[in-house]
Amino acid sequence: MAERTVLVTGGMGGLGGAVTAAFLKAGWRVVVPEREGGGTAPAASGLVRVRRQLQLGASDAARRPEAVAADLLEPAGAARAVEAAAGEPAAPLRAVVNLVGGYASGGLVHETPVEEFDRMLRINLRPTYLVTQAALPHLVAAGGGAVVCVSARAAVAPFPGAAGYATAKAAVLALANAVAVEYRQRGVRCNTVLPSVIDTPANRAAQPEADHRRWVAPAEIAGVIRFLASDESAPTSGASIPVYGRA
Repeated sequence: MAERTVLVTGGMGGLGGAVTAAFLKAGWRVVVPEREGGGTAPAASGLVRVRRQLQLGASDAARRPEAVAADLLEPAGAARAVEAAAGEPAAPLRAVVNLVGGYASGGLVHETPVEEFDRMLRINLRPTYLVTQAALPHLVAAGGGAVVCVSARAAVAPFPGAAGYATAKAAVLALANAVAVEYRQRGVRCNTVLPSVIDTPANRAAQPEADHRRWVAPAEIAGVIRFLASDESAPTSGASIPVYGRA
């Protein structure tokens, strides 16, 4: 039986599958929110990714993530996901991993509609804020824990055509640093990883001519995230960890 729980938002995505698998391998109970209306089990393609990472058969239910339907863009949905993760007394919620986000490129700042700028803030910052906000009281009550957020290299090294994305990821970084300061004395740590381009099928399809060997593999990032959520990284809070690969 797992003795601790992690809530992984975006846990069935390209990076999320690797993160989910890493925690399952380490013996954690893993709860993964799904968009409402998505059914009661994680998406089939996501489960395939997790099983491939774990090298398990489809019948091995003991090491599968638990799904909860929730709209993480709304306070009630974020609270529902957190309550599901915190609802097992034998495995208290001890970590939150915020992976939900999105990317869009466009023109320069004067060419970017404010609606697109707002959309980047909404999908990258709002779920991270709402889930973290809902989870913090549970982490404190459990005696401490860890929050891991995903920003991006663009937050500290922007590139043309992605002002909204870079701003949103910089805001995620600032939020994580604020949480680290505010909850340090309550036993809750908060750290951030900053990927470059993640080697996912979607990114390969979008950039077929790129040198994919330079990109960072999801499993490599997942190992860093699991470490930041574990007791092994107990002295570390407020860190911004580059996970660039060779990009």
